Amino acid sequence: MKKNNMEEAFASFINYIESEKQYSKYTVANYQEDLKEFQKFLIREHITSLKEIEYTTIRNYFMYLYEKKYAKKTISRYISTLRSCFKYFTEEEMISDNPTLLISNPKLDKKLPHYLNELEIEQLLDSEKDSTPLSIRNETIMEFLYSTGVRVSELISVRVSDVQRQEKKLVVLGKGNKERVVLYGKRLEELIEWYLKDSRPKLLQNKECPYLFLNKNGQQLTTGGVRDILKREVKKSGLNQNITPHTLRHTYATHLLNGGADLKSVQELLGHENLSTTQIYTHVSNERLRNVYLKAHPRSKER
Repeated sequence: MKKNNMEEAFASFINYIESEKQYSKYTVANYQEDLKEFQKFLIREHITSLKEIEYTTIRNYFMYLYEKKYAKKTISRYISTLRSCFKYFTEEEMISDNPTLLISNPKLDKKLPHYLNELEIEQLLDSEKDSTPLSIRNETIMEFLYSTGVRVSELISVRVSDVQRQEKKLVVLGKGNKERVVLYGKRLEELIEWYLKDSRPKLLQNKECPYLFLNKNGQQLTTGGVRDILKREVKKSGLNQNITPHTLRHTYATHLLNGGADLKSVQELLGHENLSTTQIYTHVSNERLRNVYLKAHPRSKER
């Protein structure tokens, strides 16, 4: 391979993360999309060789992304992709110096996670529903997301054999293929029993499928399918909000902390590798405490 042939170099990197690093198809596709944007920039700048790419090139690309009004989070991802790519080029001796070494990712704005208060979650979960197989499944899925705090990708991967009904717990496969135990309570226990008895067998239609939640054809439900279910249920409940499966995960964590759970326990239940990831929920919890204080304490009010 010609070491100054950029197209072949980028293709070589994609092959490396796919074959040797064994990244998922989804991750590989994201890397490809990120690099397409950089290649468009290089064409605009009339840069045709890897050796022409310097620190200033990467800085100018940074500004190019800002000019296109990309969100900071997106820019950060693009830069991280380039950093991995040029590290590979350096290790493979396609280039002698890594032009991304001195580049820092933009500081991301800290956004508090959107969550539902207790009245809103009741409105969503306890709205009137019928007893059709799909309705039972949908109700169980929504309660499952709120009662366990699992990610939507984890929910669709739960197998019937993962649910330990006697102990009211289940094993989920989280990020990095790490298993963790998730607990659940009485309401979800009742719904799982109802779903397994009156819904799942009808959806299965005498077929075989190990996964707990099925689509109408008796096959494993997809993440898109879960999002569509939630969107319809939100509309039926009358809540005028953009609620995603991750909103219910945020709600789960926030309600645990508001109820007195310690941060370390919530970290373990959510499957966060670092405690710092979980700490954002303390900001939400502290904001609630602040509002309580401002309303209740006589010296907090302006005279």
